[in-house]
Amino acid sequence: MKTPAIPGAVLALACLALAATQASAQPAAKKRAAASGPVTWEAASAGLSAERLDRISKTMQRYVDEGRIAGTVTYLMRHDKLVHFEARGWADIEKKAPMKRDTIFRIASMSKAVTTVAAMILVEEGLLSLETPVSKFFPAFKKTTVALRPPPGATPDSPATIVPAKREINVRDLMTHTAGISYGYGPGAASWKAAGIQGWYLADRAEPIASLVERMAALPMDAQPGEAYVYGYGTDILGAVVEKASGKALDVFIRERILEPLKMVDTSFFLPPEKRDRLATVYTPREDGTIMRAPDTAPLTNGAMVAQGAYVDGPRQCFGGGAGLLSTAPDYARLVRMFAKGGALDGVRILSPKTVALMSSNFVGNLYNEGRTGFGLGFEVVENMGRSGRYGSEGAFGWGSAYYANFWVDPQEDMFGLYFSQYLPYTQNDLQAKFRTMAYAAIEVLGK
Repeated sequence: MKTPAIPGAVLALACLALAATQASAQPAAKKRAAASGPVTWEAASAGLSAERLDRISKTMQRYVDEGRIAGTVTYLMRHDKLVHFEARGWADIEKKAPMKRDTIFRIASMSKAVTTVAAMILVEEGLLSLETPVSKFFPAFKKTTVALRPPPGATPDSPATIVPAKREINVRDLMTHTAGISYGYGPGAASWKAAGIQGWYLADRAEPIASLVERMAALPMDAQPGEAYVYGYGTDILGAVVEKASGKALDVFIRERILEPLKMVDTSFFLPPEKRDRLATVYTPREDGTIMRAPDTAPLTNGAMVAQGAYVDGPRQCFGGGAGLLSTAPDYARLVRMFAKGGALDGVRILSPKTVALMSSNFVGNLYNEGRTGFGLGFEVVENMGRSGRYGSEGAFGWGSAYYANFWVDPQEDMFGLYFSQYLPYTQNDLQAKFRTMAYAAIEVLGK
C-alpha cells in the first residue's frame, strides 16, 4: 500500500509541535532523573564538591547494606540551591517497600520547633509574651511544687521532699525547657506514675492535651523555674497555651497559620488512612548493631516507648506539641527554609527576621549540655565551635528527634540539612552525625 503524501504545512506544524513537546519534556525528564538518584547538579554553583557529596550517598547505602539502618532520606540546601536530596534503603524491610523522598516519618521532638513557631506567631500578635505566666490560661499553675532530690545516703524508696515553687512558670520557661518539668521521671516520679503521666509519647491518649496539662499542674516538678535545664513536657504545655490564647485546637492553628501557608501538605498530628502505606516502619538495634522491627509497644529506659505508634488508628484526641507530629523531608524542609530565609518563604511571611534571630539566641547560659552549646526558643544553638565539638558554625541552630531525625540551619554558611530515619533508641547509631560531617566536608567556598 502506498503511503499518502503529507502536505508541507501539516508537516511543518507537526515538527513545531514535536519540538515544543520535547522542550517541555526536558524539565520533567530532569525531575525524573532527580527522583532516581542524588540531586547534585547545583553543587558547584553552591560552593560544594559533588564528588564529596557523593560520600553521603555511599555512606547511607553502606549502613543499609550492613543492616545498621533500614533507610534514610537526606536533604541539603546551600545558597538557596538544592544540592542533595536522596532516599536510600527501605521504608519497610519486611514488606520490601523502598524508602522514597516523600516517605512519612514520625518526627517526635522536631515537633517542638513547629509548636514554638505557633507560639511566637501569637507573641508577634500581642496575644502572648515570653513572660506570660501559664496560670493566665491554666489557673492551677498559679502555685506549683518542686520535688527535691533525696540527700546522699537516703534509701531508694525514700519519699521526696516537696517544696513550693519560688515563682510562676512562664512561656519563656516552656520554650527553653527551664520550667523544671521533665517527662515524669525525676525526684517526684512516683506521683507522676500514679497520675498516669510519664514519657513523651502521647498519641495513644484519649484525652485532649489541655486536660492532660491541667492534671500536670498538681504534680511536683523536678527543679525550680529558671534554675535548670530539664527536658520534658514544656512544649506540650506550650501547645495547650497556644490553644487557649488562639481559641483554636492546636492542630487547626498549626495547619492554618504554618502548614498551609508553607505548603507543607504531608505534615499532621495523625495520619490520614489513605497515607498509611507511606509511613515508615520503626526499627530498633539488636546487641550486634543490626536492626529488627520494633514491637508495637515495648518499654525502654525511663519508660520511653519503642512503638510503631497510634498515629493512624489511635484516638486522635491528644495533640502533643512536643513530640506528636508526622512529616516528610520535603515538607519539613519548607519550615527549615523559612527559618534560613529569616521567617518568610515564597512571598509568605510566618515570622519577623528579628523573631528568628531571637529564637536562635542562647537563653540559658551554661545550663544546657554543660555549656558546650546553648538553647534558644525551641532548639539548640551553637555559640562556640570548640566547645560544641562538631562541624558547624557559630550561630547554627537545630534540633532532633527520638525517632532519629534531625535538622540544622547554618546562617553563616547559608546552608541547612535534614536527616530522616526511624530508629530507636537514637543513641545507638552515629549515622546522623556522619551526615552532618560529610555535608560540611563538601564545602569548597566558605561563607555566603
